[in-house]
Amino acid sequence: MRLAGKVAFISGGARGMGATEAKLFASEGASVAIGDVLEEEGKRTEAEINQSGGQALFVSLDVTSEQSWKDAIGATVAKFGRLDILVNNAGVSGHGILESTTEAEWDRVMDINSKGPFLGTKVAVPEMRKSGGGSIVNISSQLGLVGTDISSPQYQSSKGAVRLLTKSTAIQYAPEGIRCNSVHPGPINTDMTAARRDDPEIYGKMVGAIPMGRYGEPEEIANGVLYLVSDEAGFVTGSELVLDGGWTAQ
Repeated sequence: MRLAGKVAFISGGARGMGATEAKLFASEGASVAIGDVLEEEGKRTEAEINQSGGQALFVSLDVTSEQSWKDAIGATVAKFGRLDILVNNAGVSGHGILESTTEAEWDRVMDINSKGPFLGTKVAVPEMRKSGGGSIVNISSQLGLVGTDISSPQYQSSKGAVRLLTKSTAIQYAPEGIRCNSVHPGPINTDMTAARRDDPEIYGKMVGAIPMGRYGEPEEIANGVLYLVSDEAGFVTGSELVLDGGWTAQ
């Protein structure tokens, strides 16, 4: 098992990519804490993992609150005894062009998508230090690397911020054995993309921008994240793993 004896925390782990990551990590031997605002779905994912023989804990988490992060990581360590892995997975999308974007909408997306990983990393690092090192993976986006006219400026800006936060974290904590990498998925078949997939015009534009001609699956992202948090990626830090069907190769 690639994560035997490890303890992982995944924000936004109640459903979608986060839940898929949690289940995969548990199958590879990790004890997994799931942090989310979606309590019903989070407890369902927790139960599925525990019933399949894994170890999981759901904790309520508002990623925009430092105290909420402290409570969630504290509960994880109290339950499992340590912290080795953090996946900053929680995120939201945004809509509209720059001139139609309100200040409140800008702040909402930036707070969840970029402030969230900052706070999670800040709270997790001291516990990883106690464990002798660790691995942080920040879920960015292909739109944290390139721009487009079919996504909102607040979403793209927030994901670009995650990319540079990752590199800053990697450099700062490399001497302590704490690695940090970013993952850049293209469009993925999750609940968050359902509305766009249901709109034929938007769906056509999105698929038309992907050389492989399809959306990705959550399992394809989870496998990439698994590699980065495992010891197999022991010399990998500050890097970008792009899983976008070729979008950014154009």
